[in-house]
Amino acid sequence: MKRILILPVIAMTMLACNKEAQRPTTYSVPALDQAKNLALYMPAFESAIAAKNAEVEAIVNNPEAPTFENTIVALDRTGMMLDSVEGIFFNVLEADGNDEMNAIAEEVYPMLSELSDGIILNDGLFQRIKTVYEQRDTLGLNAEQMRLLTETYKAFANNGANLPQDKKDRLMEINKELSLLSLQFGNNVVAETNACKRFIKDEAQLKGLPESAKAAAAEEAEAAGHKGEWLFTPKRTSFTPVLQYCENRELRKQLLMDYTTRANHGGKYDNKAVIVREMELRIEKAQLFGFNNPADYILEDCMAKNHETVDAFLASVWAPSLEAAKREAAALQELLDQDLPGEKLQPWDWWFYAEKLRKAKYDLDEEAIKPYFELNNVRNGAFGVATKLYGLQFEKVTDMPVYNDEVEVFKVTEKDGALIGFLYTDYFPRAGKRPGAWMNNICSQYIDAEGVDHRPVIINVGNFNKPTAGNPSLLSMDDVETLFHEFGHALHGLLSKAHYKSLSGTNTPRDFVELPSQFMENYAYEPEVLKTYAFHYQTGEVIPEELIAKINAAGKFNQGFVTTELLSASILDMDFHELTTAKGLDVNAFEKASLEKMGMIDEIIVRYRPTFYNHIFTTGYEAGYYSYTWAAVLDADAFAAFKETGNLFDKKTAKRFRHLLEQGGTRDAQELYLEFRGKEADPANLLRRKGFIE
Repeated sequence: MKRILILPVIAMTMLACNKEAQRPTTYSVPALDQAKNLALYMPAFESAIAAKNAEVEAIVNNPEAPTFENTIVALDRTGMMLDSVEGIFFNVLEADGNDEMNAIAEEVYPMLSELSDGIILNDGLFQRIKTVYEQRDTLGLNAEQMRLLTETYKAFANNGANLPQDKKDRLMEINKELSLLSLQFGNNVVAETNACKRFIKDEAQLKGLPESAKAAAAEEAEAAGHKGEWLFTPKRTSFTPVLQYCENRELRKQLLMDYTTRANHGGKYDNKAVIVREMELRIEKAQLFGFNNPADYILEDCMAKNHETVDAFLASVWAPSLEAAKREAAALQELLDQDLPGEKLQPWDWWFYAEKLRKAKYDLDEEAIKPYFELNNVRNGAFGVATKLYGLQFEKVTDMPVYNDEVEVFKVTEKDGALIGFLYTDYFPRAGKRPGAWMNNICSQYIDAEGVDHRPVIINVGNFNKPTAGNPSLLSMDDVETLFHEFGHALHGLLSKAHYKSLSGTNTPRDFVELPSQFMENYAYEPEVLKTYAFHYQTGEVIPEELIAKINAAGKFNQGFVTTELLSASILDMDFHELTTAKGLDVNAFEKASLEKMGMIDEIIVRYRPTFYNHIFTTGYEAGYYSYTWAAVLDADAFAAFKETGNLFDKKTAKRFRHLLEQGGTRDAQELYLEFRGKEADPANLLRRKGFIE
């Protein structure tokens, strides 16, 4: 069967196939090659918003008594056209945006905020939902249907549907302003990152820097009109090699400060005032709902439930992490003393001397490893893990429309050819791409009223080293873990088997959503996995056993630093969102006081300082950055389930974990984990993995 539809939204083509015996499937291929035709967006958004409003009004005005189908399911199925437009626009805005798209976003964010609030605060709609919710025990619903009903009711009740009209009006104003502040914050970070350029004219200043890093910096400089020089920026792929290898201490300091002081210099792109205003509004919003602070308002729908639980959890991991970091700092200070007697170890020294210590202690030089981590091979290694665990097949396709020539597309199927979905990858930095790495849905999975399973289209985005004239893209060990991590998110989206789009894929509590991604990281450096993808890019030689042994011997190295850097950002996030007033808030002073309170050592800088902390001021992880560590307890415990069988790819265990992934948000997260593991997650598995306990 083949069905072709042309939607009036950016000429999106729908291609259909039926390769699954039990249920026909279809997939949506967005016209991403038209994504830079900016004239299409505003008419598309206006039409899609109007369509969504009309669909909602049809539910409200339905003369029939409210039922699960005509109200709850009908609401879940609204907005398909808007989903299509957003799936294109916001993915491209993040990955390949420009000033013109930012200008469109500034128009669109208030429109979408107004639409969302108009629906949530529509009393007629809420009364229908409430009627169905109050009858829930008599409706004979299955577990997924009950979850949809409960989550729909909570989404309305927890976002203002029960508020008096004056508070509803104020809530709409708050949400609209917050949406614009979030956009402004992110744009300021991108602008500061792009504007900061350090050109080096004397190669002697780069002593110790690997030739591959110098070649990349030389190409960047030439592209910027400075041939014969070397360009370094606050992008991680640019400055990280300098921190690790360059003997020029002053240059290390300059580049680390360029990165950690972004949007904190005063002037047009400074984010301190944006943060203060965001916190004022978040506090006011929480208090509209009767909560003292934003943290408790946000956490009510998470596994943790309240800030006391999160604070206690972070404190339990912080203490052993900080002690490990102090021991590591002392060891690095001894190395510094040999080079610069009397000098104190500084944050810009940590990576440099950690690399020296790793090489001395484990005879492990990351530059000697990188030739085995060619990007395409690493990606194929991640694909291979999914094949062994779940039987998935990956086929590169070249006839899909893309928004940039660097984007690649893979068709994902079962062994029998049944369609799973499509995975887009976009791995290289560019001026219009925000920092970091992420997974997004372009098209979500759901089952429509006719029983057709709409298979997902997922994208993984990164900022890995670009190939140079002499070398392919070679990844650091952190980059390898990042690629496996984002691919884990992709699998969560791809394997979804939910009936309802609002429960599919990664639509889970924030402190559960990182489990699938972090679980995949466990496989990256397992010896039997390394042998499937770690081939020297020049000779094709598989990574030697000796090098594998060194990688695994060094697996617990520097974990005090890594964990302390992460946890300090989590605690800082919670401190911001446990505020009950932002009156007189001085962002820099608040950060300093938070770090002093937690006992952070001077030798480490918090992973994300407030003015470039995109996670909590733009991307929806406010009072939620702890979830990476919370999920790490789950992922370490889940991987232990495989280890206990003596087989990393044990079929029975993999089948249970795939079932967990397929459920998305259709069931309670704790219930899903207990079903997979048969018991509560043991935090000791994480502490042992990091080497904090025996």
